Amino acid sequence: MSATSPEEQFLRDVAEHTMTVIRDDGVNRHIRFKKPDSSEMFFDLITWPGHLCYTGDMGTYVFQRLTDMFEFFRTDRAYNQSRGRKLGINLGYWTEKLIAVDGNRHGGKPKAFDEDKFKRVINEYRVQWVRDAKASNSLDKEGRRELWEAVEDGVIGVLDDGGDRAQYAAYDFHHTDPSDAQRRGWQFDDLFERDFTEYTHSIIWCCYALAWGIEKYDAAQRLAAEAVPA
Repeated sequence: MSATSPEEQFLRDVAEHTMTVIRDDGVNRHIRFKKPDSSEMFFDLITWPGHLCYTGDMGTYVFQRLTDMFEFFRTDRAYNQSRGRKLGINLGYWTEKLIAVDGNRHGGKPKAFDEDKFKRVINEYRVQWVRDAKASNSLDKEGRRELWEAVEDGVIGVLDDGGDRAQYAAYDFHHTDPSDAQRRGWQFDDLFERDFTEYTHSIIWCCYALAWGIEKYDAAQRLAAEAVPA
């Protein structure tokens, strides 16, 4: 059974949402999306010249770019839909336009430490170390096992104490083995250059909300225009 994609999950979350226009005056807007008689997963889109504020269950995010920020968030719609996606988001580019993030979530950042990504990178290092040690015959089987377990205990095992602690443990890691014919040590070179963060669930959900909400607003505007007698 395939996992549900973030886009699919978002669409399930807002399946019963309706749109309420609180204000619609040029680029000054306040549009609310929520399930009737429930505040679950609700969100507001508020715009004023040069800014858009998303606020709701997933936090608060303020973006700054164009005079009409709805126009800014429409730009990726056609490209994504031409590739079979229901919604069009551009996480990297859109989050560059953030000027404020709810500080109660992830320290006010759209990205947070990702444990799985950290483990994946650390494992890439130690798998390569063990393979190289075997190929060069620089470590015997017991030495390779000890190297593997040293990483497990000294770095990956520290994740229980938090991402920051695990990263410091990796930066400080140094393993030597008496059976190493080359008398070298193993350490995580260039680890400072690696990024162990990923976009948070909240900011991903927020970006889908922007794309979906603006699309619903545009559809309502078209219907209203078509209803006007010629």
